Parts: sequence; structure tokens; C-alpha cells
Amino acid sequence: MSYVVLARKYRPKNFAEMVGQEHVVQALGNALTTRRLHHAYLFTGTRGVGKTTVSRILAKSLNCTGPDGQGGITATPCGVCDACRDIDTGRFVDYTELDAASNRGVDEVQSLLEQAVYKPVQGRFKVFMIDEVHMLTNTAFNAMLKTLEEPPEYLKFVLATTDPQKVPVTVLSRCLQFNLRPMAPDTVREHLAHVLAAEQVAAEPGALRLLARSARGSMRDALSLTDQAIAFGGGQLQEATVRQMLGAVDRSHVWTLLEALAAGDGGTVVQTVEALRLQGFGAASTLEEMVGLLQRMAVAQMVSAAAAGDDPDEVRLQQLATVLPPDDTQLLYSLCLHGRGELGLAPDEYAALTMVLLRLLAFRPEAEKKTLKRPSAAPELAAVRPQAVMVSATPGPASPTPTPVSVETIALAPGPGTSDRGLPELPPPSTTATATQVAPPRPAVDKAPPPEPAEPVTEPVAINLDAAGPGLAVSPRHEPAVAPPAAPQASPLPSVPAELGDFWFQLVQQLVATDAVTALVRELALQSCLVAQREGAWQLQVPGATLMQPSTRDRLQAALAAAGHPVRLELAVGPVDDSPAKRLAAAAAARLRDAEDHLRQDPFVQAMLRDFGGKIVPGSIQAL
Repeated sequence: MSYVVLARKYRPKNFAEMVGQEHVVQALGNALTTRRLHHAYLFTGTRGVGKTTVSRILAKSLNCTGPDGQGGITATPCGVCDACRDIDTGRFVDYTELDAASNRGVDEVQSLLEQAVYKPVQGRFKVFMIDEVHMLTNTAFNAMLKTLEEPPEYLKFVLATTDPQKVPVTVLSRCLQFNLRPMAPDTVREHLAHVLAAEQVAAEPGALRLLARSARGSMRDALSLTDQAIAFGGGQLQEATVRQMLGAVDRSHVWTLLEALAAGDGGTVVQTVEALRLQGFGAASTLEEMVGLLQRMAVAQMVSAAAAGDDPDEVRLQQLATVLPPDDTQLLYSLCLHGRGELGLAPDEYAALTMVLLRLLAFRPEAEKKTLKRPSAAPELAAVRPQAVMVSATPGPASPTPTPVSVETIALAPGPGTSDRGLPELPPPSTTATATQVAPPRPAVDKAPPPEPAEPVTEPVAINLDAAGPGLAVSPRHEPAVAPPAAPQASPLPSVPAELGDFWFQLVQQLVATDAVTALVRELALQSCLVAQREGAWQLQVPGATLMQPSTRDRLQAALAAAGHPVRLELAVGPVDDSPAKRLAAAAAARLRDAEDHLRQDPFVQAMLRDFGGKIVPGSIQAL
């Protein structure tokens, strides 16, 4: 007897053996049990998820007579009666399968429908199964519409398609539609383990995971790949041989690339890509593996969960998730996802892979590039992390814990009124209220708490703004109400003085109006606020580190110099309460509110609302 492939040998014979389609099994099972049977069913889904299998099981359920020949319609066909056996072997006269991919014309459909006038010969129902029904022509669809809408009571239609969008709505409206979903890799892996146990084939868990991921939700593809892997491995499934057969990239290379990107090590990235070239691993499969790992890392960073014990990669993934910042994870995921489309455009796909990976390092802020180290150098990295500086708006008794602000300064040199760290000098503790405790800032690379510094160089104190001296132009903003001591709230930092805000707003408006700044330089000017002016230097505060590019800062300095302000810009990350962008947004919101008030007060509009029960659609009013 010839060998039967696994996909055919282990095709489910009843609903209980169906895997991964519980929603379809439950609906059909209840319909068969309660005898609420529709005359036409449409099964949709990708290849290899069980559309034809469900059709055959449904035909057996409708025509099963039981082992004793006295059974009726059932949700659990016996599999031993003549009807069940004939349907499984394709010899049942009243069950007809039509391949619409090769029989797509109106003549073939009319020939099938001519059989509908005759009652079943062997079974209880005639079942017409049309596979890939979307391939039928428009005239063929029109020919079957009337019969599909009102078939004889003994006739059931079962349609299957992988592209339901191509099926006319006139056909869809006549069918009960079920969408068979792609199967999860874990579901496929568990079923493969069950099949291999029945076949008495030894398999490593890593090999099963590779096969389950490569199947992409199709159980038939998974079983076909398993057949190929058994032949390739000589009767065994080992991870190394399966990886070689699939051409999948060794996870060690992917981990090396991710760790090098987290540490900002471009040399290791180039060397690893060259190793992939020498070993023959594909660039597309490399990016595919990276996309999968980055997606799991993003979930681990946003949702705290314990590592899965059955997956050896999970522990390493959790560790790397603490090293790579979440924003870098999202950026790298997007770059790898879109980079797969660039591989075919480049003369050399490995050169394109190198460019895709190095793009993250090119877009990383310069200050972050200088502080990034290898993950093994966590103690050295903690020593150079940006520290937190807290300032209290007014002197007085001890206030609730302030909000820490992580400050990163670019090209910040000491000057008058500044310390050797480039920050404004603070008055001695004697002029302040009580000192507050600083919460450690979020680390850029390592989430482990930093070691205690040798010298308390950033001991935070609350300062009196009047005594801060002329070197720092800041003013307090309104403090929120202080919560009870049992639940203290963080007090905000002092905001920018109105005169500095007005000056910076007018200056930025002038630069934008004359097209002196564009693109990222314009965004830097609009999103930042001027917090301090010193001789020859201005300090800008920006809401995010992505705007702190040295080239962007230099171009803004050049635009300011051309406008008559030859100053050096010092950028720092922190909350921005008053920026040109926020002022423009507030002005636009005010104009919109005035327009809405003007419209509501219009007599004609009021008469329409009162007499005809009209209403103003939210968001439909625009200020001219």
C-alpha cells in the first residue's frame, strides 16, 4: 500500500477532531442538534484551515444512519455506516464536489443544477459542495441564484472560498457565512506533537516551534512541512535540521543583532550581517525573525508578565526588553517591517539589510548614542545616566514630592551662573525649604537601579526663585491643590515667564513666515520653549529627545543668527507648558469656540433647532 501523507491521513473525520475552529464547530453542532438547518453555507478562510473538511463532516452529519442503520441527523457522525465511509472515500452519489477553479463557466454550473431536480439516491440529503466559488464567472453566479435562494428541501449547498470579497453580494445574502480563522502557532504545535506521537517520530520542541511558525496558520501546510522534515531528517525532527531545511535564521544571530542595536554597536551589526551572508541565511527571514521577537518584546515592555517556562527564548527576551527602550523597540519594529519591502529594490539584499538595521542608530539622538554601552556594561552605563533636578516654585514648608525630570543637554558648556554640569547654579541650602527626595529617572538602556554615586553631585533642593540670580530667567506657575499627606501629589515645575514666552513666540512666527526654518527645524522651534537667556546662550526645553538632533539644533542656530540673534542653543528634555505650537493650538481652539457660540446665537439656527428638532453635528463647525 502506498504511503498516505499526513495531511490526508490525519484529516478530521468528525467535529470532535477539528482543531482551532471551535466557533464553527459549536454553531454547526447546535444547528444539527436542534434541526435548525440552513439550505446554504459559505465557509471562508485561508488555505489549509479546514473548509473542505468541515463540508465533508457536515455532509456525513446530514446523511449518517448510525452503526445499526437506524440513526438520523446527528452532530457526531458514526464514521462506520455506508454513508460516512463513502463520503470519506469520495464515492457517495449524493455528495458532489465541484472545483470552481477549473469548472468556472455557466455550462458546468447548469450541469450541476440539473441534478437538483432528482431526489437523493442513497442518502437523506443531496449536498453540492463548490470549492473556490469566487472563481465562477458572473453568468455562472447568475445561473445559480434562483436555485440557491429556494432549493428543494432535500438539497444543501456548501460553498468554500479563500477570497469572499470576490463573491457577489447576491450570493452572500443567500448563505450562512462562517469564517475559519488562521490557527495560532501554539495550536499547530500541539497538534503536530499529537500527530508525531501517533506516528512514533521523535521531535525536538524547537523543531515543532519552527514548523508551527512557518505554517502561518495553515494546518495543512504544517503537516506538509512535517512530512518534508521527516524525510529530510531521516525519520527524526531535530531543530538544526529543520532550521536548515526551512532556511530559517539561527536565533543566535538575531539576538546578537538586537543586543548590538540596543548597545549602539554598529560594528557588530555589520559583522553579523556579513556572517549571515557567508552562512547563506536570507535577509528576508532575518527581518521576519526580528519582527516576531520585537513584537513580543513590545508586549513584554508594556504588559508585565512572567516568562514562559517552556520557551527558552522567553527569559532572554525579557532581559533584552529591560535593555532596549520602548520607543526604540517600536522604531526598530517599524523599520524591520517596512524594510522587508526594500530588500528587492537594492542590488544586494544583505546591503539593504545592513542599511535597515543601521537606520535605527542614525535616528537615535546623539546624547543617547554617547551613553549607550553593551548590555554587559550595566555598572558603567548607570554612572553616566542623566540625573534628575527638582526645583520648587516658592520657599516654604516641606511640599509633596516633586516630579523628577530627566535632563539631557547637547553642547552645554559651563558659563556664567552655571555649574560644571552646564546647569544653573543653585543657591545654598540655607535659602531653601527642606530638601526633597529624588525618584530615579527611567534609564535609557538598563532598567536596573543605578549604583550609589561616589559624590552627591545632584542633591536636589527647593530654591527661592527670587534668589536664583540673573543667570536663570524662570518664574513660578500656579501650584495645584496639595493632596492630604496620606496621598501626596507631585508639584509641577516652574513655567516659563510670560515675557520669554511672548518673545520666543514672536521670533518663531517670524522664522516660520519667512521660511527660514522648515521640516524638523521648524518642529524644534514650534515644540520648544525658551526657559533661560544668558550671554551668548539660550536654553530651550523640548518635550522629547527625538528633537535633540545636533544637526537640527545647528540649523536652528544658523536661522537665529540670520535673524539677528547669534546665540548658542542648549537643549534639555522636560515638560513644556508654553510653546509656539501650544499657543497656536489654543488660538485655533478659541476661534472655534467663538464660531460655535456665534452659530448657536444665530436667530435662523435657533429657529431651525426649535421648530424642526434639528441638531448641530459635533465637529462639523469650522472657524473661517
